[in-house]
Parts: sequence; structure tokens; C-alpha cells
Amino acid sequence: MKLKPQEIEIQNIDHLGIVAGIIDSIGIVEIINELIGVEKDEKVNAGQVVKAMIINGLGFVSKPLYMFPEYFETIACEHLIGTGVKPEYLNDDKLGRVMDKLFIKGLDTIFFIIAVKAAQKFGVSLSTSHLDSSSIHVHGQYNTSLPEVIFENQKIGNNQELEEIAVKSPKEITITYGYSRDHRPDLKQFIIEMICSGDGDIPIFLKLASGNQADSSCFGQIAVEYHKQLEVNSLMVADSALYTESNLKMMSDLQWLCRVPLSIKAAKSLISTIPESEFIDSTIPGYKLVSKTENYAGIEQRWLVVQSQERRESDLRKLTQKITKAESKAVLDLKKLSQERFACEADAIKALSKLSNPVQISPN
Repeated sequence: MKLKPQEIEIQNIDHLGIVAGIIDSIGIVEIINELIGVEKDEKVNAGQVVKAMIINGLGFVSKPLYMFPEYFETIACEHLIGTGVKPEYLNDDKLGRVMDKLFIKGLDTIFFIIAVKAAQKFGVSLSTSHLDSSSIHVHGQYNTSLPEVIFENQKIGNNQELEEIAVKSPKEITITYGYSRDHRPDLKQFIIEMICSGDGDIPIFLKLASGNQADSSCFGQIAVEYHKQLEVNSLMVADSALYTESNLKMMSDLQWLCRVPLSIKAAKSLISTIPESEFIDSTIPGYKLVSKTENYAGIEQRWLVVQSQERRESDLRKLTQKITKAESKAVLDLKKLSQERFACEADAIKALSKLSNPVQISPN
């Protein structure tokens, strides 16, 4: 049947058709509905709401929740979200209830399930994983207690069930002062702990933490939790915050790779006593290495000591500059001392002895 021009309606989707297609390819709507559940007679389900929020977020617009329906009036809502879904169904009340349910279920769990499904779908290797954290600063004061309405909105049948779901649900984090990685110690912050795949740096695990949490106190537990959920013995790569006695004992069954901090006496002693003759050339020009078997925290492990020729030359230049500066100062101090008059020989010897103290010079 041939349509008349006045019967043709043109709707805009911009780049959002690609976004919706990837969401459908991963199966995010179905995953959310399986985890959260579908309510009887609801006009739009939780999975479709999450899909709408992703599309809105990747639409490069910034609008309050109460203006959410207006945004979808400007694009092909049914084509992108699902048949029968109208913009007015995506109101702030519906979005709020779905976000409460997502929190109750656990955002880190939901993120992990979707990320692993995406990795499997697009062939992302999880044989190696990289763990790190970052701080995000915020402005203003924050109430860290959760309102009871979050749990009441879940329509739990009785108080006992309500208490059980509250115990199992994630606990609130504390937005507070802590070590600021973005150099704003005057502002409160929270921490994002993330594990990415070694293949493509795809985020696989995400968890929020209080702003004053130290990496060394949680990295081991995160690595164990990640491997338990992943069910694959992925090599965990992290910085020196992972290398603590408690973390290593916790990860005794895992494969891991990280830098050994020089605050550990054995490491500091090792790098200062290795003979130059033991270093061998690596496959990377300008680098030499030596392998040593060490035992720390009751775990036998292989340490690689890496020597950079460029770094060594840079350290030697800095050390030479410091020696020259210290020598010039010593000569100047001696010259000043030689021009002073002393009441007796003992006073002169005492003043001279101050210049005889050893000078400690470090290239760093």
C-alpha cells in the first residue's frame, strides 16, 4: 500500500541506533529483567528503563530526571526502547523505583554480569586482568545514611523479609576526605575500584568505596572476589598496594603480578647487593634484568629486578650534580671557618669537627 506524504512520520535516532543495537546484542534488557524481575501489568520493564538511561547517557545531553520523557519525545522511542514504550512511561517515578531495585540487588554484581557477558559476546580475553583505583572529588556536604523508603518500595511482604533484604543489600559508602589522586585534598571524595581486561582494557569489575579507604586494605579481597565470580584463573596485575602480607596470604591460590615496594627490607637489600655481573640483557633494548627466588609472607615467589640504562644514567647525572653542589658548599664552609678566630685550640677543633660529619647524598 502506498502511503500519502501526510501519513509519513519521520523520527530521529542519530547515533543511538548503534547504541541500542549493541545493548540488544549483549542482552542487557534480558539480564536486568532476570536479576530484578518483571512486575505484572507494568507498561515498561526494568530492563527497558536501564536501556533508556544508557541511551540518554550516550546521547550527550544533560537533563534532570523529571525531563526524561521530554528527551525521548525528540527521538524514535518505540524503535529504540521497545514496542509500545511511550516517552511518558519513562518518568522520574519509574526511573527512581528501578534505580532503588538496582541498588538493592548490588550495582557491582549487575555490572560484572553484564561486562562478562559482553566480553564473551565480543571475544575479549580475560586471561589477564588489571586492578587499580581512582578517587573522584565532589562538592558539598553528603548524608551517608540510606533512607528507609529504598527498602519499603520493594513491596516486601513482611518486616522479617524487609530486614533480610536490608542485611544482604550493599551498604552505603562514606563520602569523606582522603588521599586525593587529583590533588584536591580540600574536597570530599569517594573511591572507584576497577578491574579491566588485559585485552582491550575493558572494565569488567567495578566497585565504589569510601573516600578514605586505602588500596592496600582492600585489593586482596577484591582480587579474590573477582576470581570467585569469574571462575577463570586470570593473572591479576596491580601496583605495589597489592603487595602486603595479608593480601598475599589471601591470594595464595591466585596468579598475580605486581611491583614489590622498597619499604620491604628484603627488596631494598636485594637491589643494593646484586652484582653487576648477574644482570642479563632483556629483549627490550636498554634494559637488563636478574631473576631471584624469594620467600615473603610464607609464599615462595619470583622477583625480577629490572635495570634501566636510561634511568641509571639519569640517576648518575643527578648524583653528580648533588655531589658537586655538596662539594662547593663544603669548600665555602671551610673558607668561612678558616677566617674565624677562636679563643683556644679546643674551640677550633670543635668547630672543625662539625664540618667533618659525613654527608648523605641520594640520587632520588
